[in-house]
Amino acid sequence: MSQLPINQVLPQLLQAVEKHAQVILKAAPGAGKSTYFPLKLLEQHQGSGKIIMLEPRRLAAKSIAHYIAQQCGEAVGHRVGYRIKGESKSSSSTILEIVTEGVLTRMIQSDPELTGVDIILFDEFHERSLHADTALALSLEIQAALRDDLTLVVMSATLDDQALKLLLPEAEYIESQGRQYPVDHSYRPLSQNERLPAVMSAQIQHLMATQSGSLLAFLPGVAAIKQVEGLLRDGLQLDENIDVFPLYGALDFKQQQAAIAPCQNGRRKVVLATNIAETSLTIEGIRMVVDSGLERVARFDLSTGMTRLEQQRVAQSSAQQRSGRAGRLEAGLCLRLYSESQLNQQPMVASPDILHSDLAPLAMELLNWGTQDAADLQWLDLPPTAAMNQAFGLLCSLGLIDASHRLTAMGKSAYQLGLEPRLASMLLQSERLGTKHLAAAIAAAALTEELERNVTDLAHSLHRLQSGRHDRQALVRKRIDGLARKFKVQVDIKLIAEETIGEVLALGYPDRVAQRRSKLTQDFRLANGHGAQVYDQSLFQHQEYLVAIDVLRSSGKPSVIQAAFALDIEALQQNAPTLFEQREQVDWSDSKGRLLAEKQIKIGQLVIVREALPEPDQSQMAQALLSYVQRKGLDILHWDESAQQLYQRILCAIDWMPEQSWPLMDKQSLTDDIENWLLPYLNGVSSVKQLSRVDVSQALLARLGWPLNQHLDEWVPKGLTLPTGRSQHLHYQQGKEPMLSVRLQEMFGEPQSPTVALGKVAVVIELLSPAQRPLQVTKDLAGFWSGSYREVQKEMKGRYPKHVWPDDPAQHQATTKTKRQLGK
Repeated sequence: MSQLPINQVLPQLLQAVEKHAQVILKAAPGAGKSTYFPLKLLEQHQGSGKIIMLEPRRLAAKSIAHYIAQQCGEAVGHRVGYRIKGESKSSSSTILEIVTEGVLTRMIQSDPELTGVDIILFDEFHERSLHADTALALSLEIQAALRDDLTLVVMSATLDDQALKLLLPEAEYIESQGRQYPVDHSYRPLSQNERLPAVMSAQIQHLMATQSGSLLAFLPGVAAIKQVEGLLRDGLQLDENIDVFPLYGALDFKQQQAAIAPCQNGRRKVVLATNIAETSLTIEGIRMVVDSGLERVARFDLSTGMTRLEQQRVAQSSAQQRSGRAGRLEAGLCLRLYSESQLNQQPMVASPDILHSDLAPLAMELLNWGTQDAADLQWLDLPPTAAMNQAFGLLCSLGLIDASHRLTAMGKSAYQLGLEPRLASMLLQSERLGTKHLAAAIAAAALTEELERNVTDLAHSLHRLQSGRHDRQALVRKRIDGLARKFKVQVDIKLIAEETIGEVLALGYPDRVAQRRSKLTQDFRLANGHGAQVYDQSLFQHQEYLVAIDVLRSSGKPSVIQAAFALDIEALQQNAPTLFEQREQVDWSDSKGRLLAEKQIKIGQLVIVREALPEPDQSQMAQALLSYVQRKGLDILHWDESAQQLYQRILCAIDWMPEQSWPLMDKQSLTDDIENWLLPYLNGVSSVKQLSRVDVSQALLARLGWPLNQHLDEWVPKGLTLPTGRSQHLHYQQGKEPMLSVRLQEMFGEPQSPTVALGKVAVVIELLSPAQRPLQVTKDLAGFWSGSYREVQKEMKGRYPKHVWPDDPAQHQATTKTKRQLGK
């Protein structure tokens, strides 16, 4: 290890940690920043407090802890330990503790002074997980306000150093150049008709046949890994001494360890991995990397409140990390299944989680920290306002915060549980319903946290758990036992009924309650108004209601329900009546061609119960028609030519004279506020057909209000009085100047172009011949008279000799008559 590149800057690095409160370390893959540096820091640490190292991935955290402990000649849990979600191996003698996910933020929240902690290392910070960004923001505030002796070290192979230097302007910056061994890069882009699994497996076979050592292949997801694994095992011939291992986050630790462990003597391996293998892991014997250049990223969709899965090309920093796996232990090679130009077109670093994630957990962290405004803390990227508002809305609907964005009593209890907000709310609400519901909620939380792959009906997962055949039986049982201890209850999983689980899940996912659209399809409508499908026709055939736990939306495709429980809607209504709303609804029925009045019981946007009401009165009719117009759009109204021109005049006036106090007049604002301006004009209207009677012009003028509706004709008049005394209308269109079409002779005697909007906007004049054919378009009439009029005059004298074509048109009397009619 002493030959690792990090060794060249190690004295400077150790001294920086001792003398500076903040340190930025940039070191190439394989340099030893995740292993050798923490080891040396542990050996030379003189303080009495701990060194905490934050790792973004559980596998890396456990593997690094085992490796460093082994270098110290100790078992994990003595001087070197780790803490990850649901598992901990540390003791009172632990000095270096490697933590992951939300563990560090929990430590900070429980003890804002971080008593007993001297140094925090943020490893592989380029991954920009939401937890890492949050932990750094909180640590910076602690350092500034409470602990000026706390040392923060941010490190990665592909840091955005400029952004970090802005965030940490006082930090000591140290860079370790070069990796331990060189990596030779080659490119083999896929053609349009080639499929990734086939090309990947063929390239792996070729490299394993012609090169020495083991190989690591990066694929975008588990499905692609299984396809390539199947091709390598069944379709292609690999030597008998080559083992094939998958490596992804959903595997248990033993399976993951098998993939990264050294090969047995005389054997080699192929590891098929997602981006879990990009950082911090040294997979023994790897000297070849084949990179698909792809990854699957979950992005939170604010409009639907759901996650959509997108496949995308990796950033340049990720490509660098991937190729670096080949140069860890010897000179290596990296084959990229894309072109060099494609790589150069990618962004330098990936978009951070904070810009495309569900921020409800972050909102809970901030509120528990004591701030409602994320801008109060220091961030590399400030959480988007729209995403934070959406998060606050969800927390409010779950009963975790009030309308003022303060944690409720249940919200404070929920935070202490350390669970995702939906699950925490579900557990606490279920506790109020009694032991039966709480036990079901505990099982539901554990099953939801550890979803089985390719299982849509979670009742199957429950049955396998009850019979001891769940894919992650031990992990789920351990989680259930841990939650049961927190709530001080006994949970017998064999006594849990699946209908009760559906009921309690609806408490945490009220917006995901799903109602079947038709008995003939597998299409459902969610309580949040969005649609989703169940692809497997054999599932939920007789279920009218589901709770959709996992809904994914791929680009250009309908949303798909990935995991759900059947729901007894009547039981939910009985036990959780606050989720339901009762209202009287009057609306126009397109199918029946009349107004229908009914009493509805709804959950979100789903109508659960309908009961017909007597014939609606006039006010109910008007409200129904307003709803109809909102649903169909304002174009359903009768926009005659006069109304259309009035509306365009108003829009132009708003653009040209923004200093006036105009109401919002765009169509979306008119639709949203339709009751205030259209309702008074629906008197006597009792059907959709009669909407044609509504005087849209008068309604728009009423929307403007006095005195704007009086000034409108003055500022943007319908027309202009010509020099002949005749009135000619103006044509208005938003985004364009007003236009006047007029015979040229009628503008004689007008020295310059007319204006509107208090002289701000010149009118564009389309000058016509006596036969009303276009001659010239101008908004500078004075310039036309003194310029190109001469050419027009010459042409007109020849074509229309009976008409007057004066030499000084600006001073001539305007006319529509011929010379004979004028007596000339």
